[in-house]
Amino acid sequence: MKKVAIIGAGPSGITAIKNFADQGFEVTAFERCEGVGGNWRFNDPSGHSSVFETTHIISSKYTSFYEDFPLPESASDYPSHKELLNYFNAYTDHFDIRKLIKFGTEVTNCIKIDGDRWKVEWNSLGSEQKNLGEYDALVVCNGHHHKPRYPDYPGEFTGELIHSHEFKSAKPFLDKRVLVIGGGNSACDVAVETARVSKSTSISWRRGYYLIPKFMYGLPVDMYALKNRWMPAFLREPFTKMMLEIFQGKNEDIGLQKPAQNLFGTHPTVNSELYYAVRHGKVTPHVEIERYEGNKVIFKDGKSNEFDVIIACTGFKIKHDFFDKSLINYEEGKVPLLHRMIPADIKNLYFIGLFQPLGCIWPGAELQSKLAAQHLCGNWTPKKSFKELIEKELANPDVKQIDTPRHTITVDDHAFRARLKKEINRSIPA
Repeated sequence: MKKVAIIGAGPSGITAIKNFADQGFEVTAFERCEGVGGNWRFNDPSGHSSVFETTHIISSKYTSFYEDFPLPESASDYPSHKELLNYFNAYTDHFDIRKLIKFGTEVTNCIKIDGDRWKVEWNSLGSEQKNLGEYDALVVCNGHHHKPRYPDYPGEFTGELIHSHEFKSAKPFLDKRVLVIGGGNSACDVAVETARVSKSTSISWRRGYYLIPKFMYGLPVDMYALKNRWMPAFLREPFTKMMLEIFQGKNEDIGLQKPAQNLFGTHPTVNSELYYAVRHGKVTPHVEIERYEGNKVIFKDGKSNEFDVIIACTGFKIKHDFFDKSLINYEEGKVPLLHRMIPADIKNLYFIGLFQPLGCIWPGAELQSKLAAQHLCGNWTPKKSFKELIEKELANPDVKQIDTPRHTITVDDHAFRARLKKEINRSIPA
């Protein structure tokens, strides 16, 4: 019986635990938090969580469930973090996998040893005692939302500067002058939430972003998009852009920057409320920052304002501190993994959930887990060499995005799932 170590028990980790255990492997999982759910554990004492008090998912319940364990019919169209945490706990209990998880433990080092095996070092949080174990395979499910990436502008800001990872509630920003940096989902949510209580809230965008409402013509927007997938890709994008403008107007008409990139050139920002907040005068748009001067921020268009606090919603680094950088370092540049999961030159190593879908992550992670377990069983191998297929995958991304560290792991949710299902079906022994 092969022994498998799994790092993380978030949405990707629990489905990896379930699917590797289903194949008869002896699974041991390591999780920093006090329970399952990872980022969706609001205010977990480990400090790992990235959600805040009012967070809701940005894909709808109709596309955001494990195929082996659907969401309950009573779930909201866009479930809250509380609903999702209940769902992940229900999944864990339904498949009886909680007993396989060491909670409150942090993996500190993973070393490749003879026989393509792995030595894993870990400790309990708050303890300096090191523990060691040897495993036949290693499955990394620790996500990519826990090493904040901060912006770097000239000068020094003498107010308070925090990352969105630390944002849990708008309450601490009562009567403060707030500047939010970023145009992604977290940035727009944070701007809207702080504007409810702040003295003033501004938002600074480096570039224009497409704001996609959560509902269009009575449907959750991902279901509306599904109805249009019959269109050829070269028609689908201009049609969608046209419908967005008809539905909610143009950015430039309300002071927001016009996007220069394609619709999916950056990760979509699914937010219905920022448009209202800007048009209600609650959030003031600004272009990119040029420099800091004490508590004053000077923007590239020459405008300036004083702020008490800056909240940087500028993404995260892909970091795996438990690997030597000479073995694994995906912090900058491409991430060379087949199906965003298997490296070409390191055996018995799998990454689950190391992708950014245009949609929900855990349905794809579930399929990755099934395929990875079949590969470790010997029931599936790719048709060509790993290196050749990885090069092809990197050269032909699902969507062409701007060249930034954030946009190295994007996949089209439905196309990605279809590819994984095709390989899983090929893996089933006759």
